[in-house]
Amino acid sequence: MRHFHFGHGHHHCSAARGEHEDGLSGGRGHRGGRGGGGRVFGHGGLRFVLLQLIADKPSHGYELIKAIEERLGGSYAPSPGVVYPTLTLLEEMGYLSVDTADGSGRKSYSITGSGREFLAANREMADAMMARMSGGVDGAGPRGGRPPQVTRAIENLKLAMRMRLTGAPLTDQQAHEFAAVLDAAAQQIERI
Repeated sequence: MRHFHFGHGHHHCSAARGEHEDGLSGGRGHRGGRGGGGRVFGHGGLRFVLLQLIADKPSHGYELIKAIEERLGGSYAPSPGVVYPTLTLLEEMGYLSVDTADGSGRKSYSITGSGREFLAANREMADAMMARMSGGVDGAGPRGGRPPQVTRAIENLKLAMRMRLTGAPLTDQQAHEFAAVLDAAAQQIERI
C-alpha cells in the first residue's frame, strides 16, 4: 500500500499554482469533467473535512483517504493526488503540524491552534461537509458505479505519468519503455 505515498512531498507545487487547489472544484480542468468529487465536497470543501478528521484524531494521509471512503460507504475515495496537496496547503497556512517521529517516515498530521480557530470560525461549513459524507449523498459515487479502489488507482497512474512527463525529457529508449508499460497494462486489463 506504500505506493499511495510516492512523491507526495512534491504535490504542493500544483496547489501553489492554484490548479484546482484541493482538486474538488469539479466540472472543468485536467480532470476532464468527471467531477465526482466536486459533487461530494464542492469547491474548497475537502479542507474542512480533512481538518475535522485530523481534529478528531491525528492521522496519516492514507488513513484520511480510507476514513473518507468508509464514511461514504465505499462509494467515493479522494485520490492521493488530491489529498496530499490539500494537506500541504493546510500545513503552509499554519492549520496543521507534521510529525514524522513514528519511525515509518510517513507524515502524521495534527491540527494546530490556528487550525482549530479556522474550524470554529467555519463550523457551519465544516458540519455541512461532514454531514454530506453520511451515506454519500449528492451522487457521491463515481460515474457508472466505478469501484473506489479502481478510481484511486487511475488517479495514481495519471499523477505518476504527469509527474514523469513534466520532468526531464524522455530519451527514445525511455519513451519506448514508457509506452511498453502502458501497452502491457492495457492488455492485462482487457484480460480481466
